[in-house]
Amino acid sequence: MTVAKLIFAVLVLASLCLPAHAVRPDEILADPQLEARAREISSELRCYVCQNQSIDDSDADLARDLRILVRERILAGDTDEAVTDYIVQRYGEFVLLKPRFGYHTALLWGAPLLILVAGSIGLFMMRRREAATTALLSEEEERKLQAILRDS
Repeated sequence: MTVAKLIFAVLVLASLCLPAHAVRPDEILADPQLEARAREISSELRCYVCQNQSIDDSDADLARDLRILVRERILAGDTDEAVTDYIVQRYGEFVLLKPRFGYHTALLWGAPLLILVAGSIGLFMMRRREAATTALLSEEEERKLQAILRDS
C-alpha cells in the first residue's frame, strides 16, 4: 500500500511540473491551423504580470487580453511576424521571451562571449604571473640552500 501512495505522490508532483496552458475554451479558434499559429506566437510572448511565463501559460487577465489580441490579428490576416511586430510595437521588446538581436540588445547577446574572453585573459595573466614568481634559484641562493640542508 505504501508503494501505491508513493507512486501516486510522484505522479501528482510530476503533473505540477507540466505547463498550465491557460487558454480558455472561448478563446480557441475554430480552424486548427490558425489555432496552432496562435499557440506558437503566444508561447513566444511574455506575460507582463508573471514575467517568466508565456501568455499561453499564464492565467493573468493581461495574458488573456494578449492571447485574444493575437487571435484577432491572425483572423485579420496578419502573418506570424506581423502579429509579433504589432504586439512588440504596443508593449515593447520586453514582451518577447527570446529578445531579438539589435543594437540595444547586443550587450545581452554578447555578454556571455565577453565574460568568456575576459575570464580567459584573466586566467592567462594569472598563470603568467605565477610562472614568473616561481623562477629558478640563482647560483648564490642554491649554495645557501645546500648549506642549510647540510647543516640540518
